[in-house]
Amino acid sequence: MPTLFATSDLHVTHEGNAEVVDTIRPDGPEDWLLVAGDVGEQVPAIMKTLKLLRDRFAKVIWVPGNHELWTTDRDPVQLRGQARYDELVRRCRELDVLTPEDEFAVWEHGGEPLTIAPMFLLYDYSWRTPAAQGRPLSVAMDQAREAGVICTDEYFLHPDPYPTRQEWCAQRLKVTEKRLLEIPEDRKTILMSHWPLHRHPTEPLYWPEFAMWCGTTETEDWHLRFRAEIAVYGHLHIPRSTKADGVRFEEVSLGYPREWRKRARGAVPLHRLL
Repeated sequence: MPTLFATSDLHVTHEGNAEVVDTIRPDGPEDWLLVAGDVGEQVPAIMKTLKLLRDRFAKVIWVPGNHELWTTDRDPVQLRGQARYDELVRRCRELDVLTPEDEFAVWEHGGEPLTIAPMFLLYDYSWRTPAAQGRPLSVAMDQAREAGVICTDEYFLHPDPYPTRQEWCAQRLKVTEKRLLEIPEDRKTILMSHWPLHRHPTEPLYWPEFAMWCGTTETEDWHLRFRAEIAVYGHLHIPRSTKADGVRFEEVSLGYPREWRKRARGAVPLHRLL
């Protein structure tokens, strides 16, 4: 039977990760791979990696992370915001890599078919610490600044043409929810995003202030509303399996070399889902 694998946060431009990524291989010719964002920051490296993976797996499904959406000086592609995302989608289609803008694929190799729903959602700063809850965003930002954990997105992830990341997030939530509602009500799903849908995976964060850049309260019940068998995500660099309301949440990130080198099991670039 084919296997469904997942990975995320490969960060291929970080020294040591490219060699690990090259070890990602299927067990058989019909295996699929979910890539939950943060392949890298520069378009050429992102596409080179996705092509490598697509050449090896029968199907590859990708969602963007925050790093893919960064516009940095070293990237020959200087598009920002929505235009950058659109260009990534266009290039993925050239590689036959599925994206959140394509028809949902169905995994049929199990007890029942599962619709795989890749989602690009962003975040809206609604996951606050208790001290910042219900207060202006500037208060939460000051708190994060004092803790020294301002996310690099504030400098490189541009929301163009939307005025703010919150408004871009709201648009993505609206578009995505509409598509999820079109899935037959008797069909279970695998919900795949870069940012976790539920806040509980952020509990181990060393700096709780960083949760602001990790998701939105608007998706807290999506794993139930949309009948998730598994919710797959990355972003936190805390690879583990947890449950919320009986639903499996799987963080499938590799992370930075300085992180995985400290772990007893070392680098784990590939996670078996089904």
